[in-house]
Amino acid sequence: MSKMKRLVYLAHRWMGIGGCVLMLLWFISGVVMLYVGYPKLTPSERLATLPALAEDACCVPLGDLEGGSPGDSVATAVLTSIGGRPAYVLRKAPDRIQAVSALTGAALQKPATAGDAMLSAQAFAGATASTYLGEVQEDRWTHGRGLDIHRPLHKVQVSSPEPSTLYVSSATGQVVLDAPHSQQRWNYVGAWLHWLYMLRFQSVDPVWSWIVIVLSGAGTVLAASGVCLGIWRWRFSGRYKSGSRSPYRSPMMKWHHIGGLLFGAFLCLWIFSGLMSMNPGRVFSPYASPDMASYRGAAGTDFSGLHDPRRILAALSDTGFVPVELAWLSLAGQPYVLAYDAAADTRLVRAEDKGLSVGDRWRPEEIRPAAAALFQADIVRQSLLTAYDAYYYQRHAEAMNGGAKRGLPVLMLEFADPDNTRMYIDLRTADVNLSLARSERVGRWLFYFLHSWDTPPLLKAGALRDAAMILLSLGGVLIAMTGIVIGWRRLFRDVR
Repeated sequence: MSKMKRLVYLAHRWMGIGGCVLMLLWFISGVVMLYVGYPKLTPSERLATLPALAEDACCVPLGDLEGGSPGDSVATAVLTSIGGRPAYVLRKAPDRIQAVSALTGAALQKPATAGDAMLSAQAFAGATASTYLGEVQEDRWTHGRGLDIHRPLHKVQVSSPEPSTLYVSSATGQVVLDAPHSQQRWNYVGAWLHWLYMLRFQSVDPVWSWIVIVLSGAGTVLAASGVCLGIWRWRFSGRYKSGSRSPYRSPMMKWHHIGGLLFGAFLCLWIFSGLMSMNPGRVFSPYASPDMASYRGAAGTDFSGLHDPRRILAALSDTGFVPVELAWLSLAGQPYVLAYDAAADTRLVRAEDKGLSVGDRWRPEEIRPAAAALFQADIVRQSLLTAYDAYYYQRHAEAMNGGAKRGLPVLMLEFADPDNTRMYIDLRTADVNLSLARSERVGRWLFYFLHSWDTPPLLKAGALRDAAMILLSLGGVLIAMTGIVIGWRRLFRDVR
């Protein structure tokens, strides 16, 4: 037993010299991340910059597009604006995307040129002064895998509404990322530092992943050993000769000991949850993915009743809805158009015998037959949610998952597949907004909850939750800073 304790003491002492520096950086950057997130372009931000689609200035029918149409060789078609002009974006496969002029039906130049990027950036920022910064495959702000289909990216610097760097897709000419300069500066002491992105060089980087996993694992061991040592050294009954329950006379040692007892459990759980965020060994990965092709049933869908965007825009105008984007989609082979306005509100347009109908949501009984094709398993549970639950909830834009769509009402379905998968389907769009296998639900608690306290009741607490997290983080800073001083003194003494 004494040998084991001695090994714990030695491991904690020598691991702590470097480990406390890393923990100090993690806690400081974690506080910054409460208020400043990693650069991203959320759907709401993107839609807010688009002009309204005018019925009298738009657009060629779907059948006249160079490159195909939905139901044929195209999986989805979206009518939007690129560089201030209406254009279709056609997705033909997960890794194939094409932009087509909505005025002529001709394919736009690919790859998009520097001039195209400048026009898109100016339209996005409101015709402000801009500077072309060149083309990049990937840099410190563009690690997201969702950008892979758009690479290489054009960089454009704009001066208003605030100085920002915009990243423009070379595949379509659309702005795909907005990185304000103030956000970039804060990220050097925030998310970029927190996730050790200075060691990451590509969107999929196994070396970076394993560096973070190993460091997080070592930090968890360091924190757990500190908790054990703190308990071993504290006299719960009786006191040391100094009259204190702690044996240490040095202020730094004493504060490190007491701070570890007060905040050590939080420190240990917080670093462990950071380790879980990396999905080590893919322990939280599902065995199978939902069959989205069968759910949508896009192949062979007849969009003839919805081929003319001018009729769709007229129908929406009659209801007072002002769209900035239209998406041609299908649900189990049933065609529909999903319209977005500048506030990210939606409408559904469907072709019926009497003409076009405009609605605001699907009925659960319309969704369930299509959803049954997601897995080769029965649906064992179903519920209609009009409020968020512990797994399906909306985060603020600065959060790591703040860009994810979490609309209400939502249909929750649970399947009897080997993963016991739970699906959340947005009734306003028919999008599968969230899919969680049993292992992913476990990972949700081990990472998101332990790391950022993100249950809906705690998120509603707002400033109170932030204050509690900052207080505990300051406890972590106390442990780390005192550990750095102790470690430096010990190292300097041994070297001398």
